[in-house]
Amino acid sequence: MIHPSRFHSPWWARNPHVQTIMAKYLHRSRIDTRRERLELPDGDFVDLAWALPMLNEHRPLVLLFHGLEGCVESHYARGMMAALHQQGWQPVLMHFRGCSGEPNRYLQAYHSGAIEDPHYVLELLRQRYPERPIAAIGYSLGGNMLINYLAEHKRHPLCAAVVISAPLQLSACADRINSGFSRFYQRYLLGRMKFNWQQRLRRHPHHRWQGNLARINSLREFDDKVTAPIHGFNDAEDYYHRCSGLYKLSKISTPTLMIHAADDPFMNDTVIPDASELPPAITYELSRTGGHVGFMHGQPWRPRYWLEQRVPEWLAKQWPPYQEKA
Repeated sequence: MIHPSRFHSPWWARNPHVQTIMAKYLHRSRIDTRRERLELPDGDFVDLAWALPMLNEHRPLVLLFHGLEGCVESHYARGMMAALHQQGWQPVLMHFRGCSGEPNRYLQAYHSGAIEDPHYVLELLRQRYPERPIAAIGYSLGGNMLINYLAEHKRHPLCAAVVISAPLQLSACADRINSGFSRFYQRYLLGRMKFNWQQRLRRHPHHRWQGNLARINSLREFDDKVTAPIHGFNDAEDYYHRCSGLYKLSKISTPTLMIHAADDPFMNDTVIPDASELPPAITYELSRTGGHVGFMHGQPWRPRYWLEQRVPEWLAKQWPPYQEKA
């Protein structure tokens, strides 16, 4: 079932671009973190960022997955980690390969359906903290990845999940971000993606990549020339079809909150699922406004971030009774 959201944009932030862009610059939350490097089974690594101070090992643990080219310094990650920590829960963010400030060892990085690294991290956290309830929050690309994970891994450590502003239909989203003012976001993301790809190529001088970065002018072209072949897909359309979370929602049985704004400039209405196809486990909240991972309200000189209220509120209802062992 699709529920109307309780979020309403204030008078000064009804434009989706104001919500999307200004949220980054107005957000003031800070939280100290400690980095932990995890060696992966294939010989590469990922870096975790643990919020400090570390909390009692019986308190709930929340693993965050950032969006495309994000990191622990992304405004939405900092703000949510601070909000979760204030609740007495232990936040930790998993950087996707190549997103923690250091190029990874292999050419393969991450993509919207790459669930192997999150699966390894979650299983490791379950082994370390068998008594601890664990939830996950995925933003944008990280949210679509989380849908893939929940659909493909029926037995997993998560008792709840939250998916925010996820591009559930990747092909349509690639077209949307390549049109109108949304090309502003594409230009920014594409610049970072090209830079990181060049960094990885420098570590593998013998790899003969048959492409020309200067001629890549869209995310679709980048996915067609880089993401797809490097990660075993035929082309961008094959990648988009196989990894779009929209087609996998019916497989989810874990309590999951999905939050989306209808005016998100990264996507169009094709990402909004048919209400009749949503399983009982999914609570889907749709607001008319909010932009892409924006959802600011309050006054412009002191904005508040609705996600940092709504997500902890919903998660608090999902923890099993033993959370009070702390």
